[in-house]
Amino acid sequence: MQTGALEIHKPLTYPEIGPRESYLMYHEELESLVLNYPTIKRARFWMTFGEEYLTHLRVIQDIGMARIDPIIYNGVEIVPLQFLKAVLPNPQDLGENYTGQTSIGCRISGIGKDGKPLTYYIYNNCDHHAAFQETGMQAVSYTTGVPAMTGAMMFLKGLWCKPGVHNVEEFDPDPFLDVLNEQGLPWHELFNIDLEL
Repeated sequence: MQTGALEIHKPLTYPEIGPRESYLMYHEELESLVLNYPTIKRARFWMTFGEEYLTHLRVIQDIGMARIDPIIYNGVEIVPLQFLKAVLPNPQDLGENYTGQTSIGCRISGIGKDGKPLTYYIYNNCDHHAAFQETGMQAVSYTTGVPAMTGAMMFLKGLWCKPGVHNVEEFDPDPFLDVLNEQGLPWHELFNIDLEL
């Protein structure tokens, strides 16, 4: 089934944040998860966007600034999207005024070892202001950089090392999760809750 961009959406409740309109999207880890865990019956990726942000995206698309094909302007070849990137503020310069939190997690349902239905929600919230105070960047950068650094640490310590190319879900998660706790991304677990999905 193919759907339009941001066509499927619904409010989901995020811990300490509350309900936010969430949009079903493609994300590459969906492909590796269903490959490495063939018993998964459905895997989805949801992301939130503010209405103002979506309006800006629609305007950018409508006026042709999202184009990636070159155009000629005053005798010079430019790519509209590259031009737009050049005139917009550097995301790094916006972090000081960010407020609120990110919330990244996995909502999982299945059958427990006892044969009964089970839901499990593991998540991390990261505060934009706290991340900026520590690193000069907002929480989106923080929650991107810390896991990448942690994965590199797992490799360098020999904890995630086997021949070939592998994705993170193929390795022992416990040392990775322990380091996330130590590096400012503490995670939390909720059991047997309504996952809203």
